[in-house]
Formats: sequence, structure tokens, C-alpha cells
Amino acid sequence: MNPLHIIFLIIAYFGVLILISFFTGGNQSNDTFFKANKQSPWYLVAFGMIGASLSGVTFISVPGWVEASKFGYLQMVLGYVLGYLVIGIVLLPLYYRLNLTSIYSYLEVRFGKSTYKTGASFFLLSRLVGSSFRLFLVANVLQLLIFDSLNIPFWITVVITVALIWLYTFRSGIKTIIITDTFQTFFLMSSVILTIILISQSLHLNFTGFLETIKTSPQSQVFFFDDISKANYFWKQFFSGAFIAIVMTGLDQDMMQKNLTCKTLKDAQKNMFWFTIVLVIVNILFLSLGVLLIKYAALQGIDAHGDQLFPTIATASNLGIYAAVLFILGLIAAAYSSADSALTALTTSFCIDILTIEKYKEAAKQIAVRKAVHIAFSILLIATIITFKYLINDPSVINSIFKFAGYTYGPLLGLYALGLFTKVQLNDKWVPIVAILSPLLSVFLNNALLSWFQFDLGFFILIINGLITFLGLLIIKSKKQKN
Repeated sequence: MNPLHIIFLIIAYFGVLILISFFTGGNQSNDTFFKANKQSPWYLVAFGMIGASLSGVTFISVPGWVEASKFGYLQMVLGYVLGYLVIGIVLLPLYYRLNLTSIYSYLEVRFGKSTYKTGASFFLLSRLVGSSFRLFLVANVLQLLIFDSLNIPFWITVVITVALIWLYTFRSGIKTIIITDTFQTFFLMSSVILTIILISQSLHLNFTGFLETIKTSPQSQVFFFDDISKANYFWKQFFSGAFIAIVMTGLDQDMMQKNLTCKTLKDAQKNMFWFTIVLVIVNILFLSLGVLLIKYAALQGIDAHGDQLFPTIATASNLGIYAAVLFILGLIAAAYSSADSALTALTTSFCIDILTIEKYKEAAKQIAVRKAVHIAFSILLIATIITFKYLINDPSVINSIFKFAGYTYGPLLGLYALGLFTKVQLNDKWVPIVAILSPLLSVFLNNALLSWFQFDLGFFILIINGLITFLGLLIIKSKKQKN
């Protein structure tokens, strides 16, 4: 596919997003930017959250992961279901009862200001790095497909990537994103389904043949119970998935901000219910696509693996221009539906949790501060992505994201667990020290187990990190209890 054709496709795609922004961005108030005036239809939120949850990393990495890990990722996805259930019956009622804009405000109510700032800071760090990983992957693909042939350097690719996000989110924030994410999720799911159909036709498979191919493939093994020391052991993956869902959705301002735009708690819970069902189905489709890609590559003699498998087959095989168009649209939709809400959530959390934007009396001043923060985080994303270009070396980007999340979301897990399930009060000033030490101890423990016993905690490190935080917080508990 000609690079100029791809550029035209991207311009047309973002033209639609900017048009949506124009029609939804009449009101630039902070209430609209942060909460969409709590008027979002739950079904739009549920559908749009699919794209935000998957991201460009899932779009590329999960199909490529099948070769090495088979359908083992589905063990974690099944754990997500348990995690989303906890969100729906425990966390959402809490957030709605307290009428929160930033979910980390709960920590101030429960423990104190220092704990509140610590929780928000860990989210900001986690989401900044996680979003940068995702955009880094997409920028690399766009660089390979388009900008290298035009002699455009990587840093310009990154600037363009982030600038486009800012362009359609700066006016009305989450209100615009609810609509654009719905649009982008449609393209993401259409891309996966149509690509599966396209490859199936190339392999001369009807629907029955497609199902039989997946069923009989050696890559379709889902459950792994044979070796508890391995990262893919079922119970480690299942419970890791449950806790990853709780922290990366339920304790994540990015994902919860969408839920909190629903009119009522009941609507938000319906959103979580249907979102969970569709997310499981979509992940099964991604894994099935991985099986088809492996079979197609073997028959065509294509030497591509991991994160390179899907892009190579889509853009440099005999599938034709339609496969390339579907891949580009799906990748852009997945990447930007995740990144745009992340930028808005970073802006929201920093304004409310760190700057305490309500202290400014005039609405105009609050809006000016919010816009300045929005620009600052856009620049910070650019700087972080460019840094990753020279530091990252993990062959599977999705693995890197979840490893990092295991360390940075662990303190949030420990804090919320203590707050929700005990009546313990804390010496608030010591909480930052516990939150910093817990990930460091988790790193040491994980490396020691690998070195001494060849025991891989895998994504289970999130639970260990949360437990260490929980125990550390008990050490600094206050003798004074609230009535």
C-alpha cells in the first residue's frame, strides 16, 4: 500500500473525529470536560469502553502472542470477568454514593490528604507510562509503513500522533470521547471481523471450516495446570486477570471516568455487565485471528513472529489492499480510543487531585488551568514516547505494560483493599514511603524467586505487590480511630 494512500486514509479518519469534536464541543466547561454533565447513555459508554480497554497493543500483540502462549491469555480474560463483577457491585456504588469526579478523592475521605495525593500520583505515573507504551507501538508501526519511506524522523511521527489526539479532545474532553470511542470501537471490531473473513477466504475456509481450524489447532489450548512454577499456570493467570481488571479498570481514573458520566448507578452497572460480555467475545476473536495468521504465514512462507506477525501479513502479503486498509483503520481506532481517554483522565486527575482546581473561584480561571494542563500532558506524552524509542527492548509490548502495571498499581490495590475491608486508620504522612517501598520489595522478591527457584510469578506480581502494600500499611496504622 502506497504511503500517500495511508496518509490520506488517516487524514480522512481524523477528519471525522474532529468533526465529531466540533459538534459535541460547544460547551467547554469543566463539568462537561470531566463528567460530560452526567448525561452519557450507558450503551454508548459500554461499547466505547471496548476500544479503550483493548488499545493498539492488544490489536497487534494478542494475535502475535498466540504462537508462544497459545490461548493461555484467555485464562486472564476469564479472570477479568470476576474483576468486573467486583467493580460493578463494590466500587461503582462507592463512587456514585460519594459523587466523585476523581475516584482518588475517596482516599482523602478515608485516610487523609497525603494518602490521597499518593494514590493519584501512582495513577498518573502508571497511566502516563502505560499510554506511552501503547502509543510508542503505534508510532513505530506508522513509522515503518509510512514515514520512513518519506524520510520523516520518528520524533515528528510522535508529535503528529499526539497532536491529533489533542486536537479533538481539547474542547469538551470526556463528552467528546464517549462519542469518538463509540466510532473507533466500531472500526476496531469491524477490522478484526473482516480480517478474519478475508484470511478465511484466502485459506478456503467456510464458517464451519474456520471453527474446525481453531478447534484442532495446537495453538488453541486454553488451560494450563501442569506446572505451578510457570507464568501461564491457570490459577495464577485467572486471579491475576481478576486483580488486573480491578486495578486497571476499577481503580483507574481513565476507565472509571467514562462510567461516572452515566446518569445513574444502575446505568453504570448495566454498562459494566454488557461491556464484560462483549470484551470476552472480542478477545476470543483476537486469539482466533492469531491462529489464522500463524497458519497463513506457514503456508505463504512468511517469516514473521510476535508483534510483527499481524502487521507483516496485513501490509506485505498477498491479501491485497483491503487487508492493509482494515489493519490501518483497526490499529488507529484501537490506539486512539485508548490514548484519547488517557490524556483526558491524566488532565482530570492532575487538575482535581494535585492542583485542587476548585480553589480557583472563577470558572474562566479553572478552564484556563485545565487547558494548560492538557497541553502539558500532551508534551509529556511526546517526551516519554521518544524516550522509550531508545530504552525499550521487550519483544512483547503487552507483556511490558502488564509487568509495569503490576508494580505501579499494586499500591493502589493495597490502599483500596485496606479502606474498603477494614476500619483501620493510618498515620497519613508515612503512606508515601510504604507505597514506594512496596514495588521495590516486589521487584526483589520476583527476581529472587526466578533466580533461586525458577519460579515465575508472572502477572501474579500485582497481587503480591498489593499484599505487601496492605501489610506495610498495617504497620503504620494509627492508634486513633474515627468514630
